[in-house]
Amino acid sequence: MNFIKTGIPDVFIIEPIIHGDSRGYFMESFLLDKFQETVINTTFVQENESCSKYGVLRGLHYQIDPMAQSKLIRVIKGKIIDIALDIRKGSPTFGEHVAIELSGDNKRQLFIPRGFAHGFSVLEDDTIVQYKTDNLYSPEHERAVLWNDPALKIDWNIPEEEVLLSEKDKRHPLLENAVLFDYGRKLY
Repeated sequence: MNFIKTGIPDVFIIEPIIHGDSRGYFMESFLLDKFQETVINTTFVQENESCSKYGVLRGLHYQIDPMAQSKLIRVIKGKIIDIALDIRKGSPTFGEHVAIELSGDNKRQLFIPRGFAHGFSVLEDDTIVQYKTDNLYSPEHERAVLWNDPALKIDWNIPEEEVLLSEKDKRHPLLENAVLFDYGRKLY
């Protein structure tokens, strides 16, 4: 497994080593000891899966303390643009984001630590996204940032008129009005 640093510290791309032959392929998609040694010493407690059609945009979601979450995202089938947005007030990368294509073909994963908002846009029909979290889902701690906040300059790789949103995702605040994390505070 290769752990690749991104432009924002603590956000990692994880590439599995794929062994393929005429029968198909085999890969290790997660190794706890390597993950804890290389990325962060955390334990995932919940795994979620969604299936979406082209144009669906989910995000930019996060949970506040004491239910903040790190996420490890992968695509089983299809393709997405996955976004990790730094919402740690005082961070040198505050308001910046990492955008990466995750697909069933490239089998890459993205680790998003606590203190970041997460979202993705679906680039193919019947895309299956699976992700682990290190804290349980808690609706009362759920928060979000508006997906198309002009200050963020996120390219979702979908024309705006083709974006499909939930009613909830249409009403989130801009980053400047969102509940934020404090940079430098231990999140684990």
